[in-house]
Parts: sequence; C-alpha cells; structure tokens
Amino acid sequence: MAKEKKLVEAITSMEEDFAQWYTDVVKKAELIDYSSVKGCMVIKPAGYAIWENIQAELDRRFKETGVQNVYMPMFIPESLLEKEKDHVEGFAPEVAWVTQGGLAPLQEKLCVRPTSETLFCDFYAKDVQSYRDLPKLYNQWCSVVRWEKETRPFLRSREFLWQEGHTAHATAKEAEERTEQMLHLYADFCEEVLAMPVIRGRKTDKEKFAGAEATYTIEALMHDGKALQSGTSHNFGDGFAKAFGIQYTDKENKLQYVHQTSWGMTTRLIGAIIMVHGDDSGLVLPPAIAPTQLAIIPIMQKKEGVLEKAEEVRAKLAKTVRVKVDDTDKSPGWKFSEQEMRGIPLRLEMGPRDIEANQGILVRRDTGEKITVSLDEVEEKVATLLAVMQKEMLERARAHREEHTYDAHNYEEFLDIVNNKAGFIRGMWCGEQACEDKIKEETGATSRCMPFAQETIADTCVCCGKPAKKLVYWGRAY
Repeated sequence: MAKEKKLVEAITSMEEDFAQWYTDVVKKAELIDYSSVKGCMVIKPAGYAIWENIQAELDRRFKETGVQNVYMPMFIPESLLEKEKDHVEGFAPEVAWVTQGGLAPLQEKLCVRPTSETLFCDFYAKDVQSYRDLPKLYNQWCSVVRWEKETRPFLRSREFLWQEGHTAHATAKEAEERTEQMLHLYADFCEEVLAMPVIRGRKTDKEKFAGAEATYTIEALMHDGKALQSGTSHNFGDGFAKAFGIQYTDKENKLQYVHQTSWGMTTRLIGAIIMVHGDDSGLVLPPAIAPTQLAIIPIMQKKEGVLEKAEEVRAKLAKTVRVKVDDTDKSPGWKFSEQEMRGIPLRLEMGPRDIEANQGILVRRDTGEKITVSLDEVEEKVATLLAVMQKEMLERARAHREEHTYDAHNYEEFLDIVNNKAGFIRGMWCGEQACEDKIKEETGATSRCMPFAQETIADTCVCCGKPAKKLVYWGRAY
C-alpha cells in the first residue's frame, strides 16, 4: 500500500504548481528522460509511441491531399541561409553552427537546420522549369535545432521532432488555398484525434513567420489558462522565389516566379495533450492517439485460469483496439495507479469471481466510472466507450476554453482580466504594432491570432481607443 500511495504522491498537484506538475507527469509517465546534452531530451518508448501515432495519422491526411514525403540535408551553408534577409534575421539568434569537419576548419560554416525553407528553395530553383512541373507538394519528417535559452520537455527544446511541408505553386491563389487547407487539416486533426479544440486564425505581422507574407495558426488553451501555438501554415508569396531565382515558363512561354507555402507541427503536441487533458493522477490520453487503449488487469492472476482468460479476451479485443495484458507480478493497486499515470483510456479488471460470472469491470480513465460488462459483449462495449470518451474529452476541453475566454472592451478591462484571470482575452485592435508592443511589455500577453470567425465586440481598440479593425485573441503563452 505504501508503494501504491507513493506513485501518486510523486505528482505535484496542478493547482499547487502547474509547471512542476507538468514535469512530474512527463517523468513519472516515462515519456522522457533528461539527456547529458543540455536542452535536449530522450524521448522514451511511451512518449515516442504517441509521436508515432501522431505521425501516422498526419501523414495519412497529408497524402490524401497529394503531398509526398522527401528528405533534405540537415546542414545549410551560410551563404544559402543569407539569401532571404528577413528569414535569416528571424532565425539568427537560434542557429547552431558547424565550423569544423574532422580536424580541419570548414571553408564555409554550416548551420544545423532550424527549418528548411532555404534548402527547398535551392532545390526548387533546379527542379522547377515549366508550369508542367507544378505544383510541388512535399513534406519531410525530421528533427530541427534551435538554440533555446530556456527549455521544457516537449514544449521547447534545442532539438525537436516535427514535420515541415513545403509547396510550390504557379499562382498566388493556389498558394493561398494550400496555406489555408493545411491549417484546417491541422485544426481538424487536433479536434478529431487529440480531442483538443483550437482557435483558427491569422497571425499579426509582428508575430508572423520570418519571410512570410501571411502566417495562419491554431491556438489551444491549456488547463492553466496559457495559450499554446499548436500548428502554423505560412504563405510565402513569391518572396523566396525571387531571392532564390525559382522561375518557370508558363503556358504563354513567359517566365514567372512560383508562389510557395510551408506548414509544420511538432512534438510540442505531446505537451499540449498533457496540459489539456491531464490530471493529478497523471496523463489522460484521448483514445484515438493512445498507444494502448485498454489494459487488462488480471486479479489474483496466480489462480488457475485467470491469465489464460485474460489472454483469450485480449486476443478477441486486439482485432479492434490496441490492448495489453499487465501480467507483471506487481499488486493490482499498483497496476491501477500505473495505468492511470500512463493515461491508458480504459482498464478491464478480471478476477476469478468475474471470470466465473463471465464478466469484467471496465474503468474509464477520464471519469473513473466503473461499468460491469459481460465478456460476451466486451468488444462492442469497449468500442462504444472509447468513442464516447473521445467525444466527451473534446467537449470538456471546449467547455474549459469557453469558461476561460473573456471579452475586454477597453484597456482597463483588459488589465483587470490579465492580472486576475487566466485564459484567452478577446479584444478589438486598431492594427498598430505599437499597441501590441505596449500590451506585451506591460502585461506579458501577446496577440495569439485574428480569428477567421470575426466579430465586432467594440468599435475601438482595446489598447489605444482608436477605431478598431480586427478582433484579436490575446493571452499569455508557452
């Protein structure tokens, strides 16, 4: 009993210290371990399995839109990086450089990719000649390096895993359509698979990607009321094409510049899952993304027939769900705590008496509800419960977001909300960066996005009182 209690006590309460709670969960659920490389993490099997599921589902959705996977080098020559001025200035503080190869200094230093726009542009300049070569719809799964000063597992590390899509189009219209298409693909994925509601919108010019004409984003609200940018899609127009000389001959035999996009999601999504759905017992994984959707816990497993029956039920369920039997020699109570810590959506408890009655006890991770189920109907009941859990987890997360979204009509209201409440603040904006700068400097809140679904909640800017142009979601963020 002491050991079982200790497992839960190892997690700091999220109300007491949310940052420590988060760190405790990622460690105790064995998602990561710290590395001897400062600012980098070891993603352990339990964490990597979540990323594999994210990767598989996103990859499937990308390919349905015509995207193909490629791979680019991880090194970028300095001269290549500097071809697009705004881009290099935006990334300069975070770039890691290689200056020596073996024992000899390099003639030209190489940066370890912080992102791959310049590599794709260099490639497209050689690969695109005619309108018949377009569009190019490429994506790569890789790691990137950004020399962050402050790091936190999954949310911000010096090396992280991601996908980066890079497309080239004949027209500005096609590029804009692809930019928005991928943003909506991300949003649908977050809501349908991660049970995480998001706000879809456009970044202000101050917050857009370096070198982009427009950046679109999905913003999610974490349990502690902070925002998390969860995916972005960028329209580059023809700016990169002009810098890199990416031209094609159109149907009239005239030279034109291509229009480009890029879009990406990262292992930061795992941090989002933790902070949207987790509780003081650990992870709570949405069924659609959980590596193990159901754990069978045999009770009194040394009794004759218990493990055999558990394996029989596992084999039956394995046709439709991801299921495991915990046949370790730990006590049932310890196994329950471990299953909860790891966020496994359902557990099925089965002991000698249950087996004799041809039944088991299903326990939901999200609500703790216990349901007695006939083993003859267990497949149907598990499938139904997992679908219900997926839906209800999204509904609860959406309700939490709505309860923590506030409207501010002037700066006095804005200050009151940002200083006394945690969540999104909706406020009108005049369009001037000076107001963004003032809000960030005085409150720590930033513009998260200008939502696609625009409303007018006031006629004047929440900061300066001048005529307003856009509704903006503001908030403190990770």
